[in-house]
Amino acid sequence: MRSLSLPASTSGRASCAPAMNFRSFLTRTNWRNLRREAVAQGADMNAPASLSSSSSLSQLALGAPLRAEFPILDQKVNGLPLVYLDNAATSQKPRVVLNAMSRCYTEYNANVHRGVHALSAKATQEYEQAREKVAAFIGASSCREVVIVRNATEGINLVANTWGAANIKQGDEIILSVAEHHANLVPWQLLAARTGAVLRHVRLTTDKSQLDMDHFRSLLSSRTRLVSLVHVSNVLGCVLDVAYVAEQARRVGAKLLLDCCQSVPHMPVDVRSLGADWIVASSHKFCGPSGVGVLWGRYEVLECMDPWMGGGEMIADVYLDHSTFAMPPTRFEAGTPAIAETIGMGAAAEWLQGLGMDRVHAYEEEIGTYLYERLAAVSPRVTVYGPPPNGPRGRASLAAFNVEGLHATDVSTLLDMAGVAVRSGHHCAQPLHRELGVSASARASAYIYNTQAEVDRFVEALTDTIKFFDDMHGGAT
Repeated sequence: MRSLSLPASTSGRASCAPAMNFRSFLTRTNWRNLRREAVAQGADMNAPASLSSSSSLSQLALGAPLRAEFPILDQKVNGLPLVYLDNAATSQKPRVVLNAMSRCYTEYNANVHRGVHALSAKATQEYEQAREKVAAFIGASSCREVVIVRNATEGINLVANTWGAANIKQGDEIILSVAEHHANLVPWQLLAARTGAVLRHVRLTTDKSQLDMDHFRSLLSSRTRLVSLVHVSNVLGCVLDVAYVAEQARRVGAKLLLDCCQSVPHMPVDVRSLGADWIVASSHKFCGPSGVGVLWGRYEVLECMDPWMGGGEMIADVYLDHSTFAMPPTRFEAGTPAIAETIGMGAAAEWLQGLGMDRVHAYEEEIGTYLYERLAAVSPRVTVYGPPPNGPRGRASLAAFNVEGLHATDVSTLLDMAGVAVRSGHHCAQPLHRELGVSASARASAYIYNTQAEVDRFVEALTDTIKFFDDMHGGAT
């Protein structure tokens, strides 16, 4: 295990620099026993093999039995079995996704849509079948409603620079919230700066656990043109009351966009019943590869949107002085796409659908509750942000937290020394952290392959991390 050298904290103060090597601290505590237990649990968790057909998947238990599908999880970090609890940032990839992308490059690598030879025809077929798989996964009426983009960020920017540029005028209002990811703030700020539109932001409830729906309703007016909100917060874990938001947006004639990056991977999402005009999601958060995502839009809305980027693929005819454009979704997909990544995304969507998103959600409610309760019980100095699991709308299987007197980066660094991967920082949600009165937080986020044993290891590691810093300072920090 390497000697510990902590980075500077994001709060501006110097990060704690322990005088002792973390290994010596582990030697003085129960970590040798913990390591032996963790190794045993790791061997247990990685033993079962599972099948990949959808009929077999629907019978496969989640958690430990699923781990054999994810080869990356079978490794050690600093001599300890990896506990990966950074799933809100990115998920790991099952073999079916890795194999699908490998086949693309080893069996039929060719450009799509523009070739009649066998490889191109096969690549085009697989690519468009991936679109169909994603459409089925999110409940779209047609694959023509599915625009393949680089990520959710690009999807939001596409809407802002097409529909937004054509329909948002000076004095029009866009309703966002203080809990948005930067990807759902900055594009609208840029649009407002160009058009003179006004941005309104839904605040948090008095306990700062979720968005205040009474305040949301008070912001709506005849000037509201767009409501763009997060479905599930990547910090608070709170779940938006989409039915209410959609009803209220329709009442004033506003369009609705939902950032579904933290909902599509974890719960059933049926775009036909959501009441939104667009949703965005990123493949890498639902077991697919990075560099690709989806913008879903109602087809009648997509038809009214001008192209954003120009080039090959998105045209009907090109002349020297003008061009005509393809129908959606091709109109918004200029240039050669991320072919293998799209095929991988389709494989991930089909695989999750085979598992059953109702089962995924039920399992995550169970392990998310366990994570929240175990974390909240560590110490009175631990603050877990967001609503409790037994609240009216529950919460996601993620827990952003802080330990009084310690910086999130310091905590996360020592957890990594113990083989536990969590995220630290502002999670691309600086305004929300300002609302919470902190500069950063640590975040543990579970997924379908995580187990209660791993949550126990995380909690043990956090407990000893707190003790380590307390011992350094001769008592409570």
